[in-house]
Amino acid sequence: MAYHLKDSRAFAQRALQWAAKFDSACYLDSNGYRDNYGNLDVFIAVGAAAEFVADGHDTFANLQRFIDAHPGSWIPGFFGYDLKNEIEQLYSRHLNRIDFPDAYFFVPQYTLLIGQHNVEIKGADPAAIVREIEATEVTDGPPGFKGQLRYRVDHHAYFTTFDALKNHIRMGDVYEINYCQEFYAEEASLNPLETYRRLNAVSPTPFSCFFKYGDRYILSASPERFLSKNGNTLISQPIKGTAPRGKTGKQDERLKTQLAANPKEVSENLMVVDLVRNDLTRSAEPGTVEAPALLEIHSFKQVHQLVSTVTCQARKGISATEIIRNTFPPASMTGAPKISAMELIDAYEDSRRGVYSGALGYFSPQGNFDFSVVIRTMLYNAKKRYLSFQTGGAITANADPEKEYDECLLKGKALFEVLKGR
Repeated sequence: MAYHLKDSRAFAQRALQWAAKFDSACYLDSNGYRDNYGNLDVFIAVGAAAEFVADGHDTFANLQRFIDAHPGSWIPGFFGYDLKNEIEQLYSRHLNRIDFPDAYFFVPQYTLLIGQHNVEIKGADPAAIVREIEATEVTDGPPGFKGQLRYRVDHHAYFTTFDALKNHIRMGDVYEINYCQEFYAEEASLNPLETYRRLNAVSPTPFSCFFKYGDRYILSASPERFLSKNGNTLISQPIKGTAPRGKTGKQDERLKTQLAANPKEVSENLMVVDLVRNDLTRSAEPGTVEAPALLEIHSFKQVHQLVSTVTCQARKGISATEIIRNTFPPASMTGAPKISAMELIDAYEDSRRGVYSGALGYFSPQGNFDFSVVIRTMLYNAKKRYLSFQTGGAITANADPEKEYDECLLKGKALFEVLKGR
């Protein structure tokens, strides 16, 4: 059922407030970003009519059976990075402090698709839902963060690990690896909804998401598409290459020009493109993998990014979850060769990644899907009072540790600002 809206953005904010009261909720906001591969403005799914929770065994096959059992449904959810252990002979040595499952998906009781002038609602008594949302009062408070934000890896330890990983590159074990560090707070409290609202204001991105699973929250400002399926076309848009925004228009243009010409950033991006092409080949009709756009600069409120696009045609008979399994985890968050990079990540990082650097999105009723890479994202377990976010960057043979460390802080800038109340 579709309804005309006088002010779609105001309605979306009321709908977000309404959605946050459910135990299962997914709010996706493209923030007005448009491309040839995504067509949703605001998507909301709430209430779990059915749920899938990974139990550590055959997650992708079991999820496909769950999807097949609910045809014609929107099914939002997330994949955690540590599903790599099911795909390859790998393990994760760190504790799951944030205590999220490796995957969670749900069939919603209600879905809302909010466009520029209307809302389409699926569920019982859509008219009553519209009235309930329009009567909802939107809160406008601070994030209310209380706790001490800590670095899991101090400056000295970061440099020590950086040198060790560069030595692995010199020895030929890998030629690129994504090294991440965690920022966390124990005995923390915050208002997840107000924190997300503030994050989306400070850093509006194409894959902004508020996701609630019981007392666990994903508050994401991801700019990166991991993988989507539109009809028979698969699309991945890896990001590698980051530069700050300038304080003036002239400085901003200079920083963009420097990013486009930076040999280290360009080589990183092209390495990941090759890795994505290889991953997609496993799911593609022969000869259809191509990169129609390389090294495009996408500008966001906080940063400029180098983005490439890789596409292919899915081979006949392959399932949605098999396609995702064949490309998981996201290439931009691992390295090359991929398995060797993931082995070194487990050996040298100081935190379990969990949902971070996994994927977040939905399967659609038409058999399509769209997932972002979980980066620029806070994870919060309200019951355990544990808050976590991670940032990282690619290490290559010519990477400079000081610049990479600064880039990690730049990528976390919006998250730091929100928690500090700026």
